[in-house]
Formats: sequence, structure tokens, C-alpha cells
Amino acid sequence: MRYHNITTDDMLNGDGLRTVLWVAGCTHHCEGCHNPDTWDINGGIPFDEEAERELFEKLAPDYIDGLTFSGGDPLHPDNRAEVTRLARKFKEEFPNKTIWLYTGFSYEEIAELEIIPYVDVIVDGEFVKAQFDAKLHWKGSGNQRVIDVRETKKQNIVVLFD
Repeated sequence: MRYHNITTDDMLNGDGLRTVLWVAGCTHHCEGCHNPDTWDINGGIPFDEEAERELFEKLAPDYIDGLTFSGGDPLHPDNRAEVTRLARKFKEEFPNKTIWLYTGFSYEEIAELEIIPYVDVIVDGEFVKAQFDAKLHWKGSGNQRVIDVRETKKQNIVVLFD
């Protein structure tokens, strides 16, 4: 897997203060995407042991509420195994912190992936420029959903995160 950046103290990509891993690779190529430089699966830099150590150091402080996977698309087929491994490790080390995941895939397309039990909130769906609304919370276009994964699994219907 390759990545572009690890950011901390982020308040735009999930609830609370978060650390965000911006991965490389996206097949959606949404018109108006705010991160087109992350589309190339071979872009960015390799996510190696040093990058993983940096990520987990930035996640450790008590004031960090959790990890957000964004990009690119963390669920690009070439990213899925590594993102799942990181999600599993994160939940083992920080069981009281949350994982948010941004993807262009719909929840229905990814609901059975191995990563889903580790994720607390998914922002799903491709960005649609015609539905852009700067007033939306945690998403860019009206078609996207902010899904409470735990409640969705429990109730067997898509439950939106408030």
C-alpha cells in the first residue's frame, strides 16, 4: 500500500480530534474531487514500518478520538488487505477509540468485507459535484451517507450517524 500523508488534530474527517491516513489509489475519479492527486495507486510513498510507527504514535495521545481512513479510497482493491490489518491492530491497541472510513463504494457493495466489524462510521458513495453542499457535515455531496456501522449491523438496516 502507498499513502500521501498522515495528519493529526483533524476535525473535518470524523467526530472529535482524529488522525487521518490518506492512502493512494482510487478508481472512482469523481468530478470535483478535492484529492485527485491521490487517485494513482502508485502515487505517494510506500506505507512501511516507519510510517506505521508514525501513525500509531500519532494515535496514542488520549485527546485523539480515533483514526480516519481517507484518500484516494481506502477500499481500493489493492488497499483492502493492508487497511484491514491496520484497522484490526488499531482496535486491539485502542479499543475505546473509533475508526471512520471514507469510500466511494456504497455500503451495500462493501458490507461483507473483512474490515467492516472494525469500522465505527463509514462515509459512503462517490462525490457528486452537482450535489455538493458546503453545509453538509462530514461529507461533500448530498448523495453520500454517514453510516453508523455498529447500529446498522445490529438493526440490519442502514442507520445514519448523527
